[in-house]
Amino acid sequence: MSLEDLPPDPAPDGGPDGGPGSAPGHAGVEDSPGGVRAALEAVLMVVDEPVPEEQLAAVVGLPTARVRELLHELAREYDGYTRDGGTLPVRGFELRQLAGGWRVYSRAAYSGIVSQFVVDGQTARLTQAALETLAVIAYRQPVSRARVSAIRGVNVDSVVRTLAQRGLIKEVGTDPVSGAFLYRTTAYFLERLGIGSVDDLPHIAQHLPGLENLHDFDDASL
Repeated sequence: MSLEDLPPDPAPDGGPDGGPGSAPGHAGVEDSPGGVRAALEAVLMVVDEPVPEEQLAAVVGLPTARVRELLHELAREYDGYTRDGGTLPVRGFELRQLAGGWRVYSRAAYSGIVSQFVVDGQTARLTQAALETLAVIAYRQPVSRARVSAIRGVNVDSVVRTLAQRGLIKEVGTDPVSGAFLYRTTAYFLERLGIGSVDDLPHIAQHLPGLENLHDFDDASL
């Protein structure tokens, strides 16, 4: 999930790093269960690329400096350390700062278990939502999640992650205008269908509810 479409709340006086007039927290965020830390975790759990501190600060309506401090606290907590120097059980995931942003990743120590889960998942049947999303990507590739969502009329972030984990689709660069990641089907996808190229794709769209008019969508209208 990208945060590009979430508008930041402007700070009427002062910059994003704090100081007089910095933007106040969003209504309800600090009073919600778990407070701002939990709100940051909720956002970090659904993104699939590192998110800059400034964007996270805009989402929760706090100064960037404060959000940076909270992110470091969360990272230490996941690594098994409390704010007062105590210890906690190490979590199976970690919060990393890289590529100019922050993102939650599975801890390397559990890579074998995660890999086995992904491999085992190959034998599970795809849901109707996954089949419809895969069909859109197959017939409209290369395509961004936003375009797939526009065609299907629902959020497809989690479904796209599932398809990528199963090796059926992959990232193939970014859109030159929006900068969004673009997706294509993989060789494994073709292998599973028993065809040699996407040109041999069967006309299955008409058999999937809601996608009967898939080929009628104009990219310019999305």
